[in-house]
Amino acid sequence: MSAPVAAAGTLPVPVRADGVQLLGETQGSGYREAPSLVRRADGQTLQLTRLLYIILEAVDGTRGAEEIASHASAGFGRLVSADNVRTLIDSQLLPLGLLQLADGSQPEVRKADPLLGMKFRYTVTDPESTRRITAPFAALFNPLVVILVTAAFLAACWWVFMVKGLASATHEAFANPGLVLLILAVTVLSAGFHEFGHAAGARRGGATPGAMGTGLYLIWPAFFTDVTDSYRLGRAGRIRTDLGGLYFNAIVAVAIMGLWWATGFDALLLVVVTQVLQMVRQLMPLVRFDGYHILADATGVPDLFQRIKPTLLSLLPWRRKQPEAQVLKPWARAVVTAWVLITVPLLLFSMVMMVLSLPRVLGTAWDSGQKQYAMFNHSLAGGDPVDAAVRILAIAAVALPVLGIFYILFRLGRQLVTGLWRKTRGRALQRGTALAAIAAVVAGLAWAWWPGAESYRPVQPYERGTLADATTAIFPAGSAAGMREGRAGRTVALWPAGKDKPTREDPQLSMVLVPRDAGASGTPAAPSWVFPFDQPAAPGEDGNQSLAVNTTDGSVVYDVAFALVWADDGADVTTRNEAYAFASCADCAAVAVGFQVVLIVGQTDVIVPENLSAAANYNCVRCLTYALASQLVLTLDGPLSADGMTRLNELWQQIAEYGRNLQNVPLSEIQGRLDAFKVQIMEVIKSDPSATPGVASGTAPATSGSSPGASTSASPGASPSATPGAPGATPGATAGAPGTAPAPGGTAPAATSTATAPAGAQPTESGGTATSPAPGPTSAASTATAPPAP
Repeated sequence: MSAPVAAAGTLPVPVRADGVQLLGETQGSGYREAPSLVRRADGQTLQLTRLLYIILEAVDGTRGAEEIASHASAGFGRLVSADNVRTLIDSQLLPLGLLQLADGSQPEVRKADPLLGMKFRYTVTDPESTRRITAPFAALFNPLVVILVTAAFLAACWWVFMVKGLASATHEAFANPGLVLLILAVTVLSAGFHEFGHAAGARRGGATPGAMGTGLYLIWPAFFTDVTDSYRLGRAGRIRTDLGGLYFNAIVAVAIMGLWWATGFDALLLVVVTQVLQMVRQLMPLVRFDGYHILADATGVPDLFQRIKPTLLSLLPWRRKQPEAQVLKPWARAVVTAWVLITVPLLLFSMVMMVLSLPRVLGTAWDSGQKQYAMFNHSLAGGDPVDAAVRILAIAAVALPVLGIFYILFRLGRQLVTGLWRKTRGRALQRGTALAAIAAVVAGLAWAWWPGAESYRPVQPYERGTLADATTAIFPAGSAAGMREGRAGRTVALWPAGKDKPTREDPQLSMVLVPRDAGASGTPAAPSWVFPFDQPAAPGEDGNQSLAVNTTDGSVVYDVAFALVWADDGADVTTRNEAYAFASCADCAAVAVGFQVVLIVGQTDVIVPENLSAAANYNCVRCLTYALASQLVLTLDGPLSADGMTRLNELWQQIAEYGRNLQNVPLSEIQGRLDAFKVQIMEVIKSDPSATPGVASGTAPATSGSSPGASTSASPGASPSATPGAPGATPGATAGAPGTAPAPGGTAPAATSTATAPAGAQPTESGGTATSPAPGPTSAASTATAPPAP
């Protein structure tokens, strides 16, 4: 129902407003007294009582009030006076925008703008074009054709879901971005064809469809077809119109099965899945999808949402005998009451969860958008415009729901505020109460959305998505992040098959892993270790360890650790240089590079350095893991001269800068560059007369890599294991400052860097390391670490 407009008086002889259509009485109505329908020029359909409809029907521009009263008395079966006609015209028909004003001008009307209505409508075809385009499709509603299509559709669904399966279709589609675009295009076109079904169904019953177009419904783009004229039809004709869209989805699925039969492209089977998903979504009766209109036409109640308030009021004991509670027939009232009692709680629950989960949704959308943008840049750099187009669509798919949520919340807030402001006009106490309530709501939103350690954290793969998870950001005290000594909690863990699980009576020792940077950034750790082997021990006092762990699909993780270690005269040299790269995800990469230089001043009896690397894929699809450990050990007769220290400092600054930008270097070049740095260091030492080397020994670089599908690959003596970090980021701790001059007798500060995943780098086989092409990179933190000073 539209909002009333100000009446400016009527003409002596009333005249209908331009574009007003009389649709007639609703057939198969669920009301005790069937309403009559009228449509205005703006497309708004109004329900009128039988008397108002008869009076409007008599208004033809030639009859005066007396003649209209005579016509209404005959049609209504009761005496209607001219004064009655004037009163109803001034108080009802004129405010509804159905009659011209006293000066002969057209009325100004405000079309209803419900929260759950379609917004930003754009008309594609006018009514005449719609009728012409959809006319041939009405033949598809022949009963024999309907039976054949339905049987073929059910058989196709059974075969696709229960016999053939979707694994090959999914693999084939996502292995070729062009097929993904094709499936998306067919799905969008099928959504338009869905609207042809509604128009053709209306024509089959004898109604005339109107314009077709597109708009935004809730948070998604949608098509629409004006089938208001189907109200002229009986219940069966209206339901045929409502089901027409679903029927045409079934036709698309059957046609796609025929195309698959002819071509053998398994990716086409995903279109059958999209059609089924569209049909399931459209059958939901909670919002204005096809299921809602089917329920409305089956009960004969055109607008169910207008019945929510009267239905809820009728449930109050003291309001049951109110007239608005008795306008429906008993069976229709029972159905509508059940619908209201289901819909209202679900809509309120959805709204509350939308508000509470908004921070997590924003965090996840931002994280996903960054990854897709990085993949987009990678595709452009690699000359792959099709994959770049897929990434743009992915970014739009991520951004659209977020924008839709903000739009819905804005609309809802504006309607509540303006509604309360109008209803409390002139009543100070009620307005003050309303303002207090609004302030309380705003304070609650600020509390729920205030940034915190957990508030805007992206949703992680290991989260279950329960109600408790959704409220963790609002009530962090109950989460693992807020655990304190003595408090109980819960985590997700993997337990070896065949072993008894721990119980309260028989506890077993286990380990909770925390990423190295959790204390600084507040990023929570994954709840359990996902690899089937032990994690490596933490680096020793003078050790150097690079650890890259990736459990996030479609991302690249780098971890770089460069260290320069000085050993005093007589000290044992047992330092260890390690590089570990582990991955358990899809289309991901983990790269770890550890570079250590050990300079021994004077003589020592024990020189046993270790250089280890390990790389492993576990449950990986199209993964790359690359670990490179490179170590140089030199003994010096004495300390470097001042000039030698200056040259070594300058060279180490170059090495540190190289470490900061290592993610931009192809993997095939890293080992060679580190070997070149070793040669330069040895040249500095050899050319310094104060530190003529006595005994020099250097360990060869240890590299390890795993190709897609490999279970474990490690260098001899290395035990592959790792400590997981937060998905999508590389854990790391920093020590010292980049480029600081090394000093004898202590550990030199190491290069500390934060880097992003490589853009366009294509790793190849290097140094005996088996590698596979890196997937599309995403942004990931990377840190270079050094052992603390002894």
